[in-house]
Amino acid sequence: MSEDDRAESIKLLDLSQDTLPAECALRVYWDVQTDSLSFRSVNKNKPYTRRGILSIVSAVYDPMGFLCPFVLSAKVIVQDLCRRKYGWDDELSPNDVLHWQQWLEDLPKVEQVKIGRCVKPPDDCKVEQYSLHHFCDASQIGYGVASYVRMECAVKQPHCSLILGKSRLAPIKSTTIPRLELMAAVLAVKVDKMLHSELDYEIKESLFWTDSTIVLRYILN
Repeated sequence: MSEDDRAESIKLLDLSQDTLPAECALRVYWDVQTDSLSFRSVNKNKPYTRRGILSIVSAVYDPMGFLCPFVLSAKVIVQDLCRRKYGWDDELSPNDVLHWQQWLEDLPKVEQVKIGRCVKPPDDCKVEQYSLHHFCDASQIGYGVASYVRMECAVKQPHCSLILGKSRLAPIKSTTIPRLELMAAVLAVKVDKMLHSELDYEIKESLFWTDSTIVLRYILN
């Protein structure tokens, strides 16, 4: 690649001596040196209102769903304010402020999260077979799925990598746990379809995992 086609940060980079820079897009950082992805916390100086909370939560850009458990807890606060008919700029109650401040105190910790960008085995082992495993679950708060790609090598132990996470809040209208478990299973199927279309791997099979016997009976029926 010619020097004119390089990014400004690497035009004068000496690959034999210099440390590779970190590239950033929408607060997701790619550390080229370690080939890992990390996150940066967002501006927390927003008013303690429904609008201010939603502004901060929406600024946490997490396209792969690695921060789903953390972000979901903030979405629960927003949903609860909606349920209690709070306006966009109404001041929060002292109890709501306490819950929100606890979440804000943990927000800088997202910078400690590091995920390897490459999902393949770290060594040069030849992958002979790919499969997808989707684990879905639900509770009264929400439901979600964690999807892993499993790679079987010729001479070594299989290698698994988290490839995508998805979470959804439970509807404001009261819904039974079996129904939410079924919604989680449906989400797993949608994620599987999307991954099959986006991944370049030749996926041999997709396996779906749930701890709900009722969901399994629903499917069998």
